[in-house]
Amino acid sequence: MDLHFYCLHVAPAQMSPFEYVERKGLGHPDSICDAVMESAAEALRGEYLQRCGRVLHHNLDKALLVAGQTVPKLGGGRVVDPIQIIAGDRAIGQWGDTRIPVDEIVEAAVRDWFRENLRFVDADTHLSFQSEIKPGSSELVGIFDRETPVANDTSAAVGYAPLSETEQLVLATEHYINSPGFKERFPSAGEDVKVMAVRIQQRLRMTIAVAMVDRFIHREADYFDQKQMIREEIQQFVQARCQEIGEVTIEVNTLDDRGKGTDGMYLTVNGTSAENGDGGEVGRGNAVNGLISLNRPSGSEAASGKNTVCHVGNIYSHLSQRIANDLVDLIDPVNEATVWLCSQIGQPIDQPSSTSVRVSLVPGVDEEDVADTIANLIAGHLSRLAAK
Repeated sequence: MDLHFYCLHVAPAQMSPFEYVERKGLGHPDSICDAVMESAAEALRGEYLQRCGRVLHHNLDKALLVAGQTVPKLGGGRVVDPIQIIAGDRAIGQWGDTRIPVDEIVEAAVRDWFRENLRFVDADTHLSFQSEIKPGSSELVGIFDRETPVANDTSAAVGYAPLSETEQLVLATEHYINSPGFKERFPSAGEDVKVMAVRIQQRLRMTIAVAMVDRFIHREADYFDQKQMIREEIQQFVQARCQEIGEVTIEVNTLDDRGKGTDGMYLTVNGTSAENGDGGEVGRGNAVNGLISLNRPSGSEAASGKNTVCHVGNIYSHLSQRIANDLVDLIDPVNEATVWLCSQIGQPIDQPSSTSVRVSLVPGVDEEDVADTIANLIAGHLSRLAAK
């Protein structure tokens, strides 16, 4: 294993003087694209196993969401044009005499995801689907016939742990707003939630966008009253979970302009900007840990929809995160860890062309004290890849 290891006797990320952390929530158009294509890839793998007894070549990491058109209105508006999902890239649809209805499988998975996750989007009438999925090239398809899986791309991924307090708060806040209990208290809060947090020293400011559902709002005053109650609820939630952070400011839907009617409110028919305001693409959303952290290193791979047999853009994105988590959880002197994995196309996936680890250690512990333990932990993770 080509391992590059070094340690920094510096404070973890949460001790830096500032942080910028974002999360695109469940109903954000980019998050929708990631989620529906990952769901489609999982469904396709299941069908391959059932029909062929093995997983065949597929990569469903290309999708475009074209925003629909709605007319929001106090008390309930209407849908004019549906959201459009254009699904693309590659998947095998014929294996010997066995036909695999790829387009139908993917479309069903996409519509099922909408049914299960977006309360007010009718997956039959508010959504149109177009497939541009074609068979892959013979060289890449042939990887699936090899006894030992090899990387289908030359790419790098990175993972880090632990999450800083700011990162944890951002993740928890979006999950809370999209939790069943929150929706029961505030049914007007749609699933399209975006959280942007900026921490300067011990002061945290969160700017949160929540797509409000028009059928629950009958007057302009109702909108601003509900928004204020939502803001206060989130303020209490975040404040109660702060440890090192001392001052919290929560702002919600800051584009609003009281007195302008529907033009001055973030009002939607079905709770997502995908219905009218914003398109989306796979790979423009959160990293595999659920965040977009501007202080941290990041990879360029879109993990969602990629196959789990040989696509290192998926495999290494998740593996680097698991290794980083274990380095912190299982090796006491490690305060923080960042792990990079780089593949070389055609080489076994359990043998990265390069592996780099950066750790922050507790005072009094030197690099040589933990180097062997770290190397053994990483080797264990890679050996499990070979065993699959």
